[in-house]
Amino acid sequence: MTGRRCVALIAHDEKKDDLAAFARAHEHQLSAWDIVATGTTGGRVQEACPSLSVARLKSGPLGGDQQIGALIATGEVDALIFFVDPLTAMPHDVDVKALMRLAIVYDIPMALNRATAEQLIDFRPL
Repeated sequence: MTGRRCVALIAHDEKKDDLAAFARAHEHQLSAWDIVATGTTGGRVQEACPSLSVARLKSGPLGGDQQIGALIATGEVDALIFFVDPLTAMPHDVDVKALMRLAIVYDIPMALNRATAEQLIDFRPL
């Protein structure tokens, strides 16, 4: 990471298109952040926004959610944008809950939908 603020991007199932569209609409604001993402989501964001540098981890259910959780715990992620699909069964539900718990425990801003994500990308740490 470069010492700039870092945002983690994750989107599950049917929300991947929504997150890619969000990133495309806010590409300029996101360019001010280091970006880390789970595998498939990172690929979709990179396709939508070729100017952004996205560090891609494993796919969420294959350990990517946990990798991002570890980055939160070590202070390497400053914010989380996590578009969860509430209408799709999540076999990796325990991973999702663990990641959200870490974001809460380490008191980092977390956006779970587009409305809060738009507020979060303008976040300025004290």
